[in-house]
Amino acid sequence: MAAPSPAVRQLEDALIARLRACTTFRDLLSAHGHAVRLYLSRSSYVATQIVHLCNAHGRPAHAARVFAQVPDPNLHLHNAMIKAYAQNHLHRDAVEVYVRMLRCLPPPWGGGGFSGGDRFTYPFLLKACGGLAAVELGNQVHAHVVRSGCEAHDIVQNSLIEMYTRCGDLSLARKVFDGMRNKDVVSWNTLISAHARLGQMRKARALFDSMPDKTVVSWTALVSGYTAVGDFAGAVEVFRLMQMEGFEPDDVSIVAVLPACAQLGALELGRWIYAYCNKHGMLCKTYICNALMEMYAKCGCIDQALHLFHGMPDRDVISWSTAIGGLAAHGRAREAVRLFEAMDREGKVRPNGVTFVGLLSACSHAGLLDEGLRYFDSMKDAYGVEPGVEHYGCLVDLLGRSGRIQRALDTVRGMPVPADAKIWGSLLSACRSHGDVETAVVAAERLVELEPGDVGNLVMLANVYAVAGRWSDVARTRKEIRSRSTRKTPGCSMIEVDNIVREFVAGEDLGPELGGLAAVLDILASQLAVDDEEFADSDCWLNANVFASD
Repeated sequence: MAAPSPAVRQLEDALIARLRACTTFRDLLSAHGHAVRLYLSRSSYVATQIVHLCNAHGRPAHAARVFAQVPDPNLHLHNAMIKAYAQNHLHRDAVEVYVRMLRCLPPPWGGGGFSGGDRFTYPFLLKACGGLAAVELGNQVHAHVVRSGCEAHDIVQNSLIEMYTRCGDLSLARKVFDGMRNKDVVSWNTLISAHARLGQMRKARALFDSMPDKTVVSWTALVSGYTAVGDFAGAVEVFRLMQMEGFEPDDVSIVAVLPACAQLGALELGRWIYAYCNKHGMLCKTYICNALMEMYAKCGCIDQALHLFHGMPDRDVISWSTAIGGLAAHGRAREAVRLFEAMDREGKVRPNGVTFVGLLSACSHAGLLDEGLRYFDSMKDAYGVEPGVEHYGCLVDLLGRSGRIQRALDTVRGMPVPADAKIWGSLLSACRSHGDVETAVVAAERLVELEPGDVGNLVMLANVYAVAGRWSDVARTRKEIRSRSTRKTPGCSMIEVDNIVREFVAGEDLGPELGGLAAVLDILASQLAVDDEEFADSDCWLNANVFASD
């Protein structure tokens, strides 16, 4: 393609200056129209700048129209279009632009070599491959990276690691990582985050411990990983170590550790995080307040959660759902219902499935049968929310608590999705409260089918058979319990003392560091002891009063 004349180049430079001055998409459209009138919209130089600006404004469709107007787009324009598609999650379109580029662009230096991309092409193309989770396509692009001579660039190598981790192939990601001469923090953090995201915390921790220069991103990846796999004590421990090493938590690390605080009941740490967020001006961020609200609600401090909620400048659906669910969990059902009605009246945020779980749970605990049925029926009709298994579980619990056992059973059998163990357990509990032995047998048998390894379900089934007078079934169930050698999962409890959360498991020896705690527990146990004869057959003790009122 012939180079533009000096006059054309001068017009292009002036237009580029105008494009760079655009602050809104409307400004960009005006400048684009000016380019069309000057017959410059077919220039790759001008079109590349317009595509970059379209991408910055989140308008990939307009960028595609600009790209299509250029008869012979050069490498820079192809790169801009691939970047625009990849950053707007249009990954397949990004790959198609690259395929077109391979067909259209001439080989370098006019020879018969490989007409691939450059170090600006492949990071975003690899991002597209990772977004598609297409490891075979990623392997082909990796080969193109090698053929084009771009493999030595750090940004390309980091993109290869990210692509393979997104595709779930950590062995290839590690192979690229091990072959890097200059591993930067992005390389380490990408691999650590990938192992943490997949729940491989031992590998993530080993990498983390061998990392020479850690960043707050590295620490946060570890905290997030421990929280995701349910090792909440590990998450809190790493969060504390991060501060001891001199790293100040950012908003991402705070959001990562707060669920662990909530699950552990680590209220003192949660309060410290609140004070830290308040000091550093983070309480203006909705997602920070949402995480703090959830922590306070799960730690039993619903009033503090509501104080945060009412002070939020902007509330999203998570904010409302957290407040409604927290009120329901604390037995303040009517307040939860009033809060939902206030949300509905305000009209700024539409409820979602989580909102209705909290609302229906509130109605169930307060015995608001008519209101609960009305809200359940309105989910799909008025709000477009399709009821899921959690909502049916709340409905069954609501009907069961209200004594509508047969209707609850009909609801379970009519569900569009199979009922889970929680729903059958809720129905069984309602049968126990209202003395419906026949339905209790049905529910207990389904519980055993769904969770055959849970000894508690087998014991409950034996109890139900005993109350129903089905002694042969009692004997069969007891025999099945003994043949499986099932063992109930030991109970545990946790307590926070001096900002340290300790876990106690039933039957576990107490360490010497706990001092005289074991002796105190022995004294308490002796005072609470009952006659051993009452528990002579504790593996399958039949409670004849299982359906007696509480």
